Amino acid sequence: MLLSLDTPRRMPAEVDLTLLWSSLILLLIGMVMVYSASIAIAEAGHFTGNHSAYFLIRHGVFLGVGLVAAAFVFQVPLSTWQQLSPWLFVAGFVLLALVLIPGVGRDVNGARRWLSFGIVNLQPSELMKLFAVLYAADYTVRKMPHMHDLKKAFLPMAGAMVVIGIMLLKEPDFGAFVVIISIAIGILFLGGMRARLFGILLVVLAAAFAVLIIASPYRRDRIFGFMDPWADALGRGYQLSHALIAFGRGEWLGVGLGASVEKLFYLPEAHTDFLLAVIAEELGFAGVVLVIVLFGLVIQRAFVIGRQAVALERLYPALVAQGIGIWIGIQSFINMGVNMGLLPTKGLTLPLMSFGGSGILANCIALAILLRVDWENRQLMRGAKL
Repeated sequence: MLLSLDTPRRMPAEVDLTLLWSSLILLLIGMVMVYSASIAIAEAGHFTGNHSAYFLIRHGVFLGVGLVAAAFVFQVPLSTWQQLSPWLFVAGFVLLALVLIPGVGRDVNGARRWLSFGIVNLQPSELMKLFAVLYAADYTVRKMPHMHDLKKAFLPMAGAMVVIGIMLLKEPDFGAFVVIISIAIGILFLGGMRARLFGILLVVLAAAFAVLIIASPYRRDRIFGFMDPWADALGRGYQLSHALIAFGRGEWLGVGLGASVEKLFYLPEAHTDFLLAVIAEELGFAGVVLVIVLFGLVIQRAFVIGRQAVALERLYPALVAQGIGIWIGIQSFINMGVNMGLLPTKGLTLPLMSFGGSGILANCIALAILLRVDWENRQLMRGAKL
């Protein structure tokens, strides 16, 4: 008997176990490394009560909430997400607008990216990445007959992305802007955008990013600091130089879990943006390769699930699955590139691993949706065989 798409059962036996276990291992490694990277700052911080496990406890709570949310989200059919996607996109827009209102948005280190709810801060840009996946997939499906038409297919989405981009740049959150633009353009391309139009678009985007960098002194400083961090190792190259020192100290197998020196107030944001540098120092080349392989498995399974959905003529779920793969792939690539000195310093966390409640919540929900796509694929294939 064919199971209903609205009543998933025996989830562990009916979903992609490679995707499931790769994601869970990344979450577990992230929790351990967040604790290791944050002990020193937690013990020295007045706001933490000098409690060494402060960030571990908070991260554990965020992860617990994320997993519970994922369990509920897994029950929601993709057809429901498609119906809700325009409204979720609007909700994300409203949240981004609220962040920019003085007295409403919370400033941290010169950036206004958070909404404060007492003991919890919400970062709307993290949720907007998920909403962008859902909306771009729905938009592409609706515009499928016109995907070769620049005016009908691309310009409306471009207008929406420009508005979102302006708000993100005002926070400023250039990293989230790059990720969201990549999600939207990637899904449009997968949905059938002409290669020539896609190439022209990439050139235009590259030129736009160049202008944004040239027009902003602090972005120019980051570019120059990235190109030669040792020229000003105590100034604009400080973060990158200490990240590179951490990678160098780790060598092949690391200095040992908990034995990092760079996390002792040398490397800023060790438990968030530069978590991979701490992994490299404590677990060495082997630890970094393990993390890269696990992310590679998650991304590869996302695209495989998407292709399976295409074969079943389920275009919206297919684009959602591959959009999630683009999101995790682009963000993890940028974070790793920054940590290794291959890309300019950017405030992007490592998905599934870095400390941050909004990011963990959005990542867990995205993975639950991806597993739901896979589950629905399997039910349809099973029904076809029967």
